[in-house]
Amino acid sequence: MMNPVYIVGAARTPIARLDSVPSTTLGAIAIREALNRSHVPLDLFSDVYMGQVLQAGVGQAPAKQAAMQAGLAPDIEATTINKVCASGLKAITCAAQNIQLGYAVAQVAGGMESMSNVPGYLKKGGNCNSKEEQVIDGLSLDGLTNASDARSMGACAEGVAKQMGISREEQDAYASTTYSRASRAQQSNVFQKEITPVSVDTTKIFDTDSLPHKSLFERIHSLKPVFGPGGTVTAANACPLSDGASAVVLADAQVAGQFCRENRVLAKIVAYADAAVPPHEFALAPTKAIQLVLERAQMCVEQISLWEINEAFAIVVIASQQLLGLDPDTVNVNGGAIAFGHPLGSSGCRLLVSLLHQLDHDQYGIAAICNGGGGATAVLIQRVQGESLGIPG
Repeated sequence: MMNPVYIVGAARTPIARLDSVPSTTLGAIAIREALNRSHVPLDLFSDVYMGQVLQAGVGQAPAKQAAMQAGLAPDIEATTINKVCASGLKAITCAAQNIQLGYAVAQVAGGMESMSNVPGYLKKGGNCNSKEEQVIDGLSLDGLTNASDARSMGACAEGVAKQMGISREEQDAYASTTYSRASRAQQSNVFQKEITPVSVDTTKIFDTDSLPHKSLFERIHSLKPVFGPGGTVTAANACPLSDGASAVVLADAQVAGQFCRENRVLAKIVAYADAAVPPHEFALAPTKAIQLVLERAQMCVEQISLWEINEAFAIVVIASQQLLGLDPDTVNVNGGAIAFGHPLGSSGCRLLVSLLHQLDHDQYGIAAICNGGGGATAVLIQRVQGESLGIPG
């Protein structure tokens, strides 16, 4: 019998262009606030898992850097996870396993990314002064290109759209809806309880998501396809590049009961799963991961109140809704990455942070995200009250 795992604290930074702030500092900001909200003593934590995809130039052990900046002990174990876009959510499942197996009582997990600061690459021994020497785009190579056939992720998404018969009009309609939801949620301060501010200098503080492509949605139907004539994917129905970080605190029943009974966020991790399809069909992988996580929990779609499915492209969510029979009114109810942006290493955890704040007590929710290489990760949670579960105090 595995030990139950509870999420007892959660926080994220705004999603924006934060190019003056290193990814590890963004991670530290999210970790520090999640720790503060959890009320769990720092000496109970044994491990930190942080997702980060674009690690070039960041320095050794990014997760350890973020953990120490957040105030955790210098001897805490820290592991950096790279499962491409699913890194932040995979980090959470890695941490959860330690508690399930009785190896730990409290863990920190999440993700961080500064897409604004990814360097270009020169091969070792290359002549940087040579006109013939090609600088490799690090962001494109390590974050946005399918390694098995060198196609961009957008070109792969086009292939899935064609395979599924999903039109440009359907993708634009979805993108317009998610942007409207995000804008409305932001105007209503829905995200205020999730976000911890980021100071970029002595005078400027970011405390809201930037919604960078507002102007695109005003002319969404006139935009040209990005990946070739006759295509369906545009700059408006795909996610923009951005920076950000997110983190959660996990605890066993004893710690949750002793320190976290009255926390704003208290949820139980019910099940989780990874799944994969051929790399070029990555947009279909969340469906497979969701099916597997429901099977492991012995639950069905109808029992899930809310869904957070990452909007790398509109096609990902549309395909999931069609294949699983989801009610669109329960999916990404406050918008998603098409509106906010998609800081690769953070987005999986960000989905869960947002889901935690949307669910009412006793409701179930699923966060799911695809990743390059054809994979996906899904996590099923239930919002709970400590007293209702008999967590020991």
